[in-house]
Order: sequence, then C-alpha cells, then structure tokens
Amino acid sequence: MPTDKRERQRAGREARRAEARAAQKRAQRRRQIMSIVALLAVVIGIGLFISLTGDDETSDVATGTSTTTTEAGDDEPAAAGPAGDAQVCPPAEGAPEPVRRFENGPPKDCLTEGASYSAEVETDIGSFTIALDREKAPKTVNNFVFLSRYRAYEDVPFHRVIKDFVVQGGDVAMQNGTGDAGYDFEDELPDPEDYEEGSVAMANSGPNTNGSQFYIVVSEQGAKTLVQAVGGEAKYSLFGKVTEGMDVVKKIEADGSQGGTPAVVHKIVKVTINEANS
Repeated sequence: MPTDKRERQRAGREARRAEARAAQKRAQRRRQIMSIVALLAVVIGIGLFISLTGDDETSDVATGTSTTTTEAGDDEPAAAGPAGDAQVCPPAEGAPEPVRRFENGPPKDCLTEGASYSAEVETDIGSFTIALDREKAPKTVNNFVFLSRYRAYEDVPFHRVIKDFVVQGGDVAMQNGTGDAGYDFEDELPDPEDYEEGSVAMANSGPNTNGSQFYIVVSEQGAKTLVQAVGGEAKYSLFGKVTEGMDVVKKIEADGSQGGTPAVVHKIVKVTINEANS
C-alpha cells in the first residue's frame, strides 16, 4: 500500500501537471488575443491610410478630376448623344435634345451684346436661381449659358456634397466627377475675399482647366475653407451667386457627408437661362 509520503508526491506531480496544462491554455489564449489585436491594428491602419490618401475634402473637392463614384454615375458615360460643334451657338430656347460633349475647343461667344443673364436650376427637390456675373467672368458665363442651352446639365447629379463646404455637380460626360464636356478654357479669378455663401464657381484640375463642372459654396465657413485650403489664394473662377432658393441648396447639402459621397444623390432636372437686355 502506498505510504503517505508517496501519496503526497503523487498528488504534487498531478498538481504540477494541472498547473502546466493551465499555463499552456493561458498562453494559447494570450496568443489568440494578440492575433486578434494584430488583425484589428492592421484593419485600423488600412482605414487610416485610406482616409489620409483618399479624397481630400478641402482642396480636391473643387476639382474636375474627382474619383468619387456615386450610384448615379457607376463609371459609365452619360447618354451624350452626338457630339456638338463648340463653334455653333445653341438656340436661345434650348436644343431639341441634350448634347454633352463638344469638338473644336471651347465654345464661341454666344452671349447677346449688352444683355444680362441668370439661370433657374430645377432639381429633384426644388429650384434655385443663379445671378450670372458676365462683367467679371464673361468666358465662364458664356460657357455656362452655352452648356445650359444645349441641355448638357439635364439629369446630371450633384456627385460630391460636403457639409458646410460645397455642393458640386456638372459632370456632363461621366456623372461621377471624372468627366467634362471635352474642352478646357481659361480662368477668370476673383479676389480671395469675393467667395461667400452662395457663390457659384468652376471646378478644375489645375490652372486654366475649366470645363463643365461647377460648385456652390454652402456657408461662409465653406468660403473661408476654399481659400485657406489652397494657401490663401483664389484658384476657382467665380461666375455667379445663388440669389433665390438657397434653402434648396441647403437641402442638397443636408444629404452630403464629410467625405463628399452623398447619402442621397440629387440631380439637376434642367437649367433655364433668362436673358434680359439692358
């Protein structure tokens, strides 16, 4: 029969084995936890990298080379129809069907001498009016009138909407921020302090690369950000201001995000140009 001493020795060995097994299990759990932590760190790191190297919500937002894709665009061209001739002015009452791309460079001057212009922009949630500043930006106003009368903006979304900053649209070719009307034209830059809430200016991808995309500044802070983001300079051709219906612009802004991709994509239904002779 086992002695008390041997029994104690056996019990000690069993206890040590049990402790070893418990320690092994604890080590295994620590390794599992560390693996999960490492995986989370990788995921978080990737997210931070994407946020730091993705769309810039202050400077890139006002460009015509955005890579943001919305459900309205899906990276497919808009129904452009036949290419138009940029040297042929559209009828004042509007083209019979939308034309969204043009050949032969930027449009010729199609404005009536001495006339002033405004635009009524009808969207899917209401209308707003833009007073077009022909005196300070004649080429840019001519371009907007030209494209509007060719019905290029019809059914085109506001593809990038950043709260407290800008509402951007006018990509007549791709509808997602990567396209334009097929030509560039020169800047007509204001003083930096001229940007304000309701300002309407051209998006671009660098100096003298204006096309069809434009944006509306939605707040005074947005106007300050627009200038501060590019070193305190004016880099976007300012050609008008929303004078009626800013509440509609605010509704579009409300469905935007800090990253620029709207939760609800709103569209331009049509743009009507009003011409008044002095």
